[in-house]
Amino acid sequence: MLWAGGMKLGTFEILLVFIHASAACEFGPFPYRVTGIVCRMTKPAALLLNQETAQVIQAAFRNARFPNITGERSMRLLGKVAYGLTNIQVNDLSIEQSEVELKEDDAIHIAIKNVTAVFKGTLTYGYAGAWLLQLFHSVDFEIETSIDLQINIKLMCQKDQVAADASDCYLSFHKLTLHLQGDKEPGWLKQLFTDFISFTLKLVFKSEVCNEINSLAQMLANFVHDLAENFVQDEDIKLDISLASVPLIKANYLESHHKGLVLYKNYSDVFTDSVFSPSLLTESRMLYFWLSEHILNSLASAAFLDKRLVLTIKGEELQALFEMEDTEAQRKAVQMIFQDISYNNSVAKVWSLAHPQISVHPEGTVVKSLVAVEVSVFPAGEEPLIVLYMEKEVTVTIQAAYAEKKLILHPSDSRIEFKTFDCRADSSGNDPSIRNFLQTMISVVGIPEVISRIETALTSLLNSKGINLFEIRNPEIITRKGYAIVQLDFSFPNHLLLDFLEKKL
Repeated sequence: MLWAGGMKLGTFEILLVFIHASAACEFGPFPYRVTGIVCRMTKPAALLLNQETAQVIQAAFRNARFPNITGERSMRLLGKVAYGLTNIQVNDLSIEQSEVELKEDDAIHIAIKNVTAVFKGTLTYGYAGAWLLQLFHSVDFEIETSIDLQINIKLMCQKDQVAADASDCYLSFHKLTLHLQGDKEPGWLKQLFTDFISFTLKLVFKSEVCNEINSLAQMLANFVHDLAENFVQDEDIKLDISLASVPLIKANYLESHHKGLVLYKNYSDVFTDSVFSPSLLTESRMLYFWLSEHILNSLASAAFLDKRLVLTIKGEELQALFEMEDTEAQRKAVQMIFQDISYNNSVAKVWSLAHPQISVHPEGTVVKSLVAVEVSVFPAGEEPLIVLYMEKEVTVTIQAAYAEKKLILHPSDSRIEFKTFDCRADSSGNDPSIRNFLQTMISVVGIPEVISRIETALTSLLNSKGINLFEIRNPEIITRKGYAIVQLDFSFPNHLLLDFLEKKL
């Protein structure tokens, strides 16, 4: 199937979703069993990216370094005619049309039609006539060309990241016209040089342009790998995005499978029971990400080990939690806990005591964690006092969404079980009013507050990776038993590729 895009070319972004695709990489007999992350890009996404990368081919022409061309030929009456073309540069480049075909043998075939370009430089020539008369001339020239370009890109695995081989490259010239400027020589001389240098020019242009395209393809592959690697890393916590199996190239989509193991200091992550199958994803949206439950669980464990699951609440925020309702039970509990000490002189600390357990179900993502809460007050002129300490097992179901460039986490169900409860105002534990109040307060206000803090932190992290630069449309986060799917349509930020080309060329 051919995917056409007028005036544009989108081959190189197609490489974006693939890591490693050749016999150089060895995979086990059941590669899907170690798959933690899957990326599927469908035909509409490829067409969109196809509209953004004519600049890559243009950069290949502009950045090609053409060598000086020299030649010599004996002519009757004129003697030996020698010529040299120097300072060859490309001007006025345009691309009329490009077509992309995905072949089942993992090759990406690109047909670029009607590339028009003007090559400029200096022509120096001389000849010795039959009467030993030597004449030498130097004149500026222009070469008008019309070219079709054919490229077959192979994806290979080298050192655990993508390597793109675009050396299978052909140029077909429909037009190659030489113009000499300011020259008073007869027209037969221009025809003579056109005949001399036409064949040589074609070989030089093919060599230099194709070499530059191959180099750009490899640089873009490295750029995309580095971009993806940075996206899945935050300080000491990161994901291994090595391929778990060879990518699939179908008529309607491209798909890559990654290990997704969590890497954190001495933390050891092993995953061998993935439930992924290509049939779990459809083709109706532009981009899909499949995430194993194991990844989410391992990321939560790494966050716990990195001491990130700690929250401090004080001042007005603490007051808002404890004064969620104005009732007799609330006033009694606040009086017993804080004993008329201002919220500004109080602080609550919430932290996870063990690795959170995360499981994914159709109802949402279920988080189960043993949590400690400690409330301290700071009486004027006295030592700080711990007035409340409790440990509780909290289970909460969270439904996630993404809208207006923000991650939205909605707790839909929660259960709380107290394991330890120590209140300084009720050391005997005979008064159930405080515990009952706290049970209600944690369910109604406390858990949503913690979820809100996590929501803000994750949104900030995603934006720091540049996700807010994309125009994401109609994103959906779907949960099933053992995995989650993120599916969306998007627009590509033009400046991303331009920034890359400006830095590299």
